[in-house]
Amino acid sequence: MEVPFFSALRQHAALQKELESAFARFFQQGTFILGKEVKMFEDAYAHFHDMPFCTSVANGLDAIFISLKSLHIGPGDEVLVPSHTCFATWLAVSRTGATPVPVEVNPGNFTIDVNLLEAASTSRTKAIIPVHLYGHPCAMPPLIALAHKHHWYVVEDNAQAQGAKCHQQLTGSWGDMSATSFYPTKNLGAWGDGGAILSNKEIHHQFHQAFRNYGSVEKDVHRLMGVNSRLDELQAAILNIKLKHLHVWNARRVGHAKHYHQLLSGVGDLILPDLGDENHQPVFHLYVIQTAYRDRLKTYLEAHGIGTGIHYPTPIHLQEAYYDLGYKEGSLPIAERLSKTILSLPIWPELELTEIEKVAQAIRTFFSNHL
Repeated sequence: MEVPFFSALRQHAALQKELESAFARFFQQGTFILGKEVKMFEDAYAHFHDMPFCTSVANGLDAIFISLKSLHIGPGDEVLVPSHTCFATWLAVSRTGATPVPVEVNPGNFTIDVNLLEAASTSRTKAIIPVHLYGHPCAMPPLIALAHKHHWYVVEDNAQAQGAKCHQQLTGSWGDMSATSFYPTKNLGAWGDGGAILSNKEIHHQFHQAFRNYGSVEKDVHRLMGVNSRLDELQAAILNIKLKHLHVWNARRVGHAKHYHQLLSGVGDLILPDLGDENHQPVFHLYVIQTAYRDRLKTYLEAHGIGTGIHYPTPIHLQEAYYDLGYKEGSLPIAERLSKTILSLPIWPELELTEIEKVAQAIRTFFSNHL
């Protein structure tokens, strides 16, 4: 029995009738861009988060970039970002002309360490991007308090945490706005790329709506020099279906995480991810363990038909694209250590308990017999 790192086949098979109905409606309507399905999804996604405004875009990177642009962030500004995150978080800042300033993360839940924010800030700091990485919510109350104190904007990166909660409030609904991705492997995934921006203020929402469409909300009238970043009707139709199931799928992911914990606690040198508590409720986009034997364990699991991932193997500050920022090995030791020790295990919602048990048994065998 092989256990793939991720598969959508079982999920899509269960949704087959709903998806076929959506496809039929899509073909009959003949609308491809910015039509009824997109508007329906934007309204539903905003309602899901109890936020007033949603603008769908082409991908998660654009969602962060357009959010920052609407806040007039650009050259000369600095934006605080986690040291350990997806490359897109930093890249979106750089696309505006601003400078990403990395802040180390908490190794227990991989989110930005709020206690380090003030020390990393300068007079040029204009915003923070808290990333709810791997489905773990950031510590939002103290982060929001610091942002208010220093008049920083907060743009949440919620791409990996749709449905997670911090102090009973959904991630993606805390900041001035939030950006997300609907890449197919996400907790809420399309059949291609997609993204969205949630916002509190109509002035920002109007900017997002225009900027994603060449700077236009009225045909052939352009008040901004925008971009082409639009969610298509077919992806919106799929997301409209999937959004209704998100809470159930997230509950399964949490159940899988708890099962892994029961089976892997005390095994070898494993450090298991934080399961959270009533104030921090993760949704486990990824189940990320840490071990000094990561590379050997990964090879062993793959030899036994078990897929794994590394998110992310090279710290962003050591990537060639960011050499000009002047960071060197040792500059951000937590991010560097994580890049050498983290391993993501399968945790997609439709996994069977027997498959999780196979993964755990293989890990136990590795530590018992192969070290």
